[in-house]
Amino acid sequence: MEPVTKATAIEENVGGNGRSPHANNSTESAPVKSVLTEEMLTRFAARAANYDRENRFFEEDFEELRAAKYLLMPVPVKFGGAGMSLAEVLREQRRLAYYAPATALALNMHLYWVGVAADLWRRGDSSLEWILKDAAAGEVFAAGHAESGNDVPLLLSTSKAERVEGGYRFTGRKMFGSLTPVWTRFGLHGMDMSDPTAPKVVHAFLPRDSSGYTVKQTWDVLGMRATRSDDTVLENAFIPDRYVARVLAPGGAGVDAFILSVFAWGLLGFANVYYGLARRALDHAITAAKSKGSMALTRSMAYHPEVQHTIADMVIELEAIGPHLDTVAREWSQGVDYGAQWPLKIMSAKYHAVEGSWRVVDLGLEVCGGAGIFRSVGYERLIRDARLGRIHPANSFLTHEVVAKTALGISLDEQPRWG
Repeated sequence: MEPVTKATAIEENVGGNGRSPHANNSTESAPVKSVLTEEMLTRFAARAANYDRENRFFEEDFEELRAAKYLLMPVPVKFGGAGMSLAEVLREQRRLAYYAPATALALNMHLYWVGVAADLWRRGDSSLEWILKDAAAGEVFAAGHAESGNDVPLLLSTSKAERVEGGYRFTGRKMFGSLTPVWTRFGLHGMDMSDPTAPKVVHAFLPRDSSGYTVKQTWDVLGMRATRSDDTVLENAFIPDRYVARVLAPGGAGVDAFILSVFAWGLLGFANVYYGLARRALDHAITAAKSKGSMALTRSMAYHPEVQHTIADMVIELEAIGPHLDTVAREWSQGVDYGAQWPLKIMSAKYHAVEGSWRVVDLGLEVCGGAGIFRSVGYERLIRDARLGRIHPANSFLTHEVVAKTALGISLDEQPRWG
């Protein structure tokens, strides 16, 4: 594909009007009231270990959260939701993740599709208004972007999208399809190569009652087991035009307001889940330090200088992550116009959060000691879950590429030349 300048394509695609692609044109005032009660959170925490041990979907959590309208947080009040901004939704996700990380992570898939539609609607783009109406009617959205061999999810695809009368047919295999047992709208993408000189990426939503797809129960993994993120195999699955969200150029040239909003809601959502998990690990380590004794001390291990040093390192790390995530989410929600710098800011915040959170959880095991590896304690699950944040899109390789190219003024689509 032809390289473009660093900023031009993104700025043109998001409107080039001096406004952020998510700027709120609505006069709607969003109430900020949590639907998460302490009693609910306690129940979620009590179930988390069993879900993980049995590799079972968080069905009870899901039904409880759906009944509380947690899935409608980003939906504008006009359509029956809470009208929460990205920053407000992420604070709720962070709270939920502290108690049940896998539950929060899986629901992030639904929340980011609804959040994207809400942001576009607020800026006057009603093309995805149907998502808001469907969500309000009880439909559940999931994400199907991950593919084997594709390290640039969303912007490229190994799946095929073939234009036919009335829509597209999709063929390919999607991995990590969180919410597999309950989704009713599966957000996916594929490449339309009918014109090899001008390939297109087609983004669409597959209704659950469609034909041409098969769910493969592949989810038996290291961490985040309750998400039940099984594979979905597409075999000429037809999606009508009414469920086609965008047809865009591949790579950086196709980053428009829709794609940028997916980055913001998706990646910052992941980041806050792992941050919430790390906060739980810190509290667990502090409790362990206060309760552990030592033959060399007359008081608890909390008075050991190296334990204090480790706890301090954990706190310092988290003190930097929280404000970073809050600032990026707040500025997105307020409509600050960073133009082509937004992918850099979003990916940097996500990378900072998951890398730092992993470090916090790993350090916490030093404090907990051998007790931390027993399943009955619950800390080993936090370790397994936290490790997945570092491979969760965007991974380290893609993050460093996007951040470096943006900072250096190099096209996101520029390929390296060797020799």
